[in-house]
Amino acid sequence: MTKKTVCMVSYLLPIGWIIAFLAYKKNSRSSLAKFHLEQSFGLATLGIITNIVFTLPLFIDPDFITLLLLNNMGLVVLWMAGLISAYYGVRLPLPLVGFYFKNKFRFIQ
Repeated sequence: MTKKTVCMVSYLLPIGWIIAFLAYKKNSRSSLAKFHLEQSFGLATLGIITNIVFTLPLFIDPDFITLLLLNNMGLVVLWMAGLISAYYGVRLPLPLVGFYFKNKFRFIQ
């Protein structure tokens, strides 16, 4: 896999992230691939956490579904921004949250 392909595949579902991570470890080591692996892993983690947090109030009142939908729409926008950034091969952090993920995941080296 080329470095650009590793960057783009890292944003495609958890299995895509695992494939990109293994390709990165094998022969595609670059700072750009590491950056996008960190961004996509952080985005997936953020998505899991926020969906759990916004799903819990649904047991109290079903009207909280609006918050969950807004959260997921925001995550899709962030995902598209990351995928476009990977496609063009630039190191552009995700809007609002991307700088939190930089160098936070030590297992990606």
